[in-house]
Amino acid sequence: MATEVPKTAPENTEKEKELKEEAAVDNGQNKEDASAQKTEEKTEEKKSEPAPPKPSVHKVNYEKDVVYLYQFSRTPLLPSTSPYCLKVETWLRLAGIKYENVPHMAKYRSKKGQLPFVELNGEEIADSAFIIKELSEKYNKDLDAALTPEQRVVAHAMISMIENHLSWVILWWRAKYPDSVIKGYQVNLQNALNTRLPNPILNFCYKLTSGRKGMKKAKAHGIGVHSQEEIIEFGKNDLRVLSDYLSDRPFFFGDEPTLLDVVAFSNLAQLQFLDKEVTHPLRDAMNESFPNLVGLVSRIKERAFHDWEDICTTLDLNAHLPKPPKEVKETKEGTGPAEKQPLPDDTEKGKGDEKEKELEKEPEEKKEKDNEKEK
Repeated sequence: MATEVPKTAPENTEKEKELKEEAAVDNGQNKEDASAQKTEEKTEEKKSEPAPPKPSVHKVNYEKDVVYLYQFSRTPLLPSTSPYCLKVETWLRLAGIKYENVPHMAKYRSKKGQLPFVELNGEEIADSAFIIKELSEKYNKDLDAALTPEQRVVAHAMISMIENHLSWVILWWRAKYPDSVIKGYQVNLQNALNTRLPNPILNFCYKLTSGRKGMKKAKAHGIGVHSQEEIIEFGKNDLRVLSDYLSDRPFFFGDEPTLLDVVAFSNLAQLQFLDKEVTHPLRDAMNESFPNLVGLVSRIKERAFHDWEDICTTLDLNAHLPKPPKEVKETKEGTGPAEKQPLPDDTEKGKGDEKEKELEKEPEEKKEKDNEKEK
């Protein structure tokens, strides 16, 4: 019996072709889908990337390459009662760097918890030594550029003596006599802190907090464990060393001020400009025994703070910056202040007043004429 052989081979080949073609089409679509997915993933990755961090500074709308200085408020006798704040501002002025004081009313401190600190181009620089070091490199302003290696060694040793010894003698005196600090620098805490609390309460709080904290720091440093006579003797010895090295020169290393002159000025000014009604043994010793140090202070003051009187009178943190011109109304001719021009209502009122006066005059004139006729 004959049997039929099913034609499976051709059918399989056709199905395979169809499957291959469909597979080819599917593979192409998959490639496009895969590429599309990759692009979507890339865009998602870009979106998910964190945005650059915002500047962690207080002065957000800063101007490029302008130094923003944070320090204590002014006083009527001294631009700053902090030798380190006065040091930075004096150096900025002598170096000729554009800066602006930020009136923060003692609300801000650096990340290290200190004043002064500066902000430059969205970055904070704390501690007076690092501030001057980084700014001198940034602006290529080195007051010690002309010093020899030996002079640099002497300057470093002298600065260390002033800031790590003499300044602590001054700090101890302030902690010991907080009343004299308020009187001696004529500090108005109400204005300095921008508060409504009366000064007697603020002064009382200052005496408690500043006195206790200051004495703790002085004892931790080591200078506070000595007697008052010994501490004052330490300070006089430091003044004598500075005076002997300065000799009869205008500045420590010649005719131009250096960083040592700036540091000495910022600390000695805390003594020299203390109110005369307040007694201070180191201030008296400097005036009596070391007049060349008094001369150094006055020379740095004249060179760096030509607006000293204006600063201490107005207590303006930015007296050195140009003020915007005051608006002056001009006259029609363009000269001098504008005169008050009468309003339309005023002119009409003036005319009405004149008419009333004329009406008042008419009956009087009639009376005079009648009297003449009778005569």
